[in-house]
Amino acid sequence: MEGQSIDVPNLDSRFILGMRIDPTSYSDATSRVLAWASSSESRYVCASNVHVIMESHDSAEFRAMVNGADLVAPDGMPLVWALRLFGVADATRVTGPTLTGHLLERAAAEGITIGFYGGTPRVVARILEACGRSFPGLRVEYAHSPPFRQLTAEEDAAVTGEINASGASILFVGLGCPKQERWMALHKGRVNAVMLGVGAAFDFLAGAKPRAPVWMRRAGLEWLFRLVKEPRLWRRYAYHNPRFVALLAGQYLKSLVV
Repeated sequence: MEGQSIDVPNLDSRFILGMRIDPTSYSDATSRVLAWASSSESRYVCASNVHVIMESHDSAEFRAMVNGADLVAPDGMPLVWALRLFGVADATRVTGPTLTGHLLERAAAEGITIGFYGGTPRVVARILEACGRSFPGLRVEYAHSPPFRQLTAEEDAAVTGEINASGASILFVGLGCPKQERWMALHKGRVNAVMLGVGAAFDFLAGAKPRAPVWMRRAGLEWLFRLVKEPRLWRRYAYHNPRFVALLAGQYLKSLVV
């Protein structure tokens, strides 16, 4: 199957504030990633929340990068509610951290090679320890913590070569938004793996940060939990969240008139 493109069913996607959102599920997303990985396809998956969608709204270049992804999962209840508002009644949330867990479990069971790109050296080391405990037999062929700056062309070429030489079929990318989405878009066709931008999943896997309780996630309050734990995020939420609500309301009202 190597080198052959895998066709998967289309999704009933919606464009929210100009950004595509795919109403996928954990089962569907996992199956897609594994199908692409089985044929060594260069693909990328975005797990998008309000931060991503507002970055997309503010930058046409970034929006094109997200819309160019092979799958844009609704990571964040506001995006799930937006999908439902525009006719996808059975839309569900698919978060980067939880999807990562599903994929690691399947990869360990099926012998699929994986890699990690992002995070600090300490976080990466702790991820490897945690994976060894939780997913026996998992084949981690690549793990790298890049410097917190833009790589030179030579450095980037070296990293790309190392990833491909490792043989990793699935690459978890934890650089944070919008850096990870840009990195994946620029490396599609160059990295021979399915790239997943999973952001905070690195810290959760490493046990470096706690995750919000399930009830807060279901209620769409994970942002509040993160704000309490990381007060520095207040500027992001204060800037993005009210604008998202206002712009979404405007799009919905406009749809009623058309």
